[in-house]
Formats: sequence, C-alpha cells, structure tokens
Amino acid sequence: MKYMLMMNAPGGGPPQIASWPKADITAHIQFMMGFSKKLQDAGELVAAEGLAGPEQAKLVRAGNDGRPITDGVFPETKEFLAGYWIVDVESPARAYEIAAEASAAPGPGGKPFNMPIEVRQVMSGPPPEFL
Repeated sequence: MKYMLMMNAPGGGPPQIASWPKADITAHIQFMMGFSKKLQDAGELVAAEGLAGPEQAKLVRAGNDGRPITDGVFPETKEFLAGYWIVDVESPARAYEIAAEASAAPGPGGKPFNMPIEVRQVMSGPPPEFL
C-alpha cells in the first residue's frame, strides 16, 4: 500500500528553520537526507521532495476561456506543506511509524522538532463502484 506523508511547517513569515543556528539547520538536513536513504535502502521509498515556501506558491484555476488564472502568493498562511515522502509499505501502522520518525527530526538544540506529518493512503484509482 502506498502512503503520502506530508510534512507541514508553521507559516506566517519566513520558514521557522531560517532562524535556527547554522549547526541546527545542518543537523536537520543531514537527518532528512539519512532518513530518505534509510527508506530507500529498505525498499519503502517511492519519492521524496522538499517544496518551496508559500511565498512562491500560486493557486491556479481555469478561466472561462480555459486560460490559467493565478492567485497568490500566500506568505500569511497559518501552515504550509514543506515537503513529502511517498512510501510503499505493508500496513498503515508502518506508515505511521515512518511518519513518527520523520516528525522527530532534530530541531533547535538537537531536540526533536515534533512537526506534524499528515499521512494519507495513495489511491490506485477510483472506487470500483464508480467504474
């Protein structure tokens, strides 16, 4: 079963990590790189990416003529999607274990950051009753 684990960060200005001491930022990034490698070596990682902040985001919809209409940026957002992992695991419990490990990435002073990680199953298609 595939799951998407979404890392949400507090919004309302520059990313919180930007105010951390350089050593703490380095430790956090090294953890994330090692964490992704660990998942890859276990055969559980499908994809993982960090995302640009909300100050670069645009909301896009089609206009009446089909052309894109954009809105944004949204730097005042309460929280934002900072990155994600897609994992292929045997059970929801394993996806939750992985999310908890990601949540405990080091923050300021090396203490666990305990950031929220949203976990959702990746659907392989629409429910059979709609086919």
